[in-house]
Amino acid sequence: MTKVEAIEHQIRRLSPEEFSAFREWFAAFDAEAWDRQLESDVRAGKLDALAEKALQAHASGATTKL
Repeated sequence: MTKVEAIEHQIRRLSPEEFSAFREWFAAFDAEAWDRQLESDVRAGKLDALAEKALQAHASGATTKL
């Protein structure tokens, strides 16, 4: 059994209250991981080309006001 399979098995055995608490914890954990990855990508310049493309599209009038 892999680690993931073992975790899945344990999650299935949680009570509704435990599962709710786990979901809240995991949502926060996942959001923090996403934020760290995004910040890392920004610092590394991985989003620069996308930002430049968006700015050019806006400058040329190819965007729509929300």
